Amino acid sequence: MRIRIVDAFTDRPFAGNPAGVVVFDRPEFPSDEWMAQVAAEVNLSETAFVHPSDGEADYELRWFTPAVEVALCGHATLATAHVLGVHGTVSFATRSGVLTATTGQDGWITLDFPTAPLTPLTPDPKLLDVLGATPVSVHHTGPNTDDVLLELLDETAVRDLTPDLTTLAGYDQRGVIVTARADDPGSGYDFVSRFFGAAAGVGEDPVTGSAHTALAPFWSGRLGGRAELVGCQASRRGGLVRVSLRGDRTLLTGQAVTVIDGELLV
Repeated sequence: MRIRIVDAFTDRPFAGNPAGVVVFDRPEFPSDEWMAQVAAEVNLSETAFVHPSDGEADYELRWFTPAVEVALCGHATLATAHVLGVHGTVSFATRSGVLTATTGQDGWITLDFPTAPLTPLTPDPKLLDVLGATPVSVHHTGPNTDDVLLELLDETAVRDLTPDLTTLAGYDQRGVIVTARADDPGSGYDFVSRFFGAAAGVGEDPVTGSAHTALAPFWSGRLGGRAELVGCQASRRGGLVRVSLRGDRTLLTGQAVTVIDGELLV
C-alpha cells in the first residue's frame, strides 16, 4: 500500500509541516487500530487516511497523531489534496463536517474550514508556569479544535518561549497556541504563533493549519477588522499560512511538496 510524506505550508522540502498520507482505493477505512498503528509508526504530527465516498463529499478523511485521532487538521488536509492532485475543488467528509480544498492554477491550495469561536478565559496559573509566559489575553477555541490561545506581549516572547512539554502533556486541551503581532510590519506576515500539542502526542507542531481558524478571527479583531492576513508559525521548520476570514468559515492557503513516496508492507 502506497504512503507519501508531504511537507505542507511550504514550497520547499524539509520545511513546513510533514504529514503522512494514505489513500485507499475502496470506499471504506481499515480498522481504527491499524490506522493508529500506522500513525504511530510514521510518528509525524498527523497522518491522513482518505478513501473515495459515495456520500455527501468526494472523499472521507480522518487524521491521527501518534497518540490519538483528531477532529480537525489543516496541514494533513493540504497534504492530502496535494497527493490527490485534483485540479479545482475536492470535498472531504470529516468529523468537523464537509471541508473543501481548491487548487489554483498557480498550485496554491486553499482549504475551506469552520472558523473557531473564541471564548475569553481566566488564565490558569499552572499552565502559565508550565509555559513560562505572562499573557496579554487568554481564550478558548472550539469546538473542533479545543485549544487554549494565549496572546503574548510581542514576537520575541513567542519565539523565545521554552515550555515544559512533559508537564504540558498532562493538560486537558488538545493544544496550546501562543501568538503575538509581528514586530516588523514589513516582514511579510501580520502575526506569529507557535503550537504545542503535547496532550495529543505532538510536542511542538511545525505549522498548524487548524489553529489558524482561531488566529484569523483573533487577529482580524485586533488589526482593524482586516479579513486577509498572513500568519508565520515560528517553529524550527517554520511556515506561512495565508488566512481569509469569511464569517463562520476561514480559508487557509498554502503550498505543499512531496518528499517521500513509499510502500507500506503491512
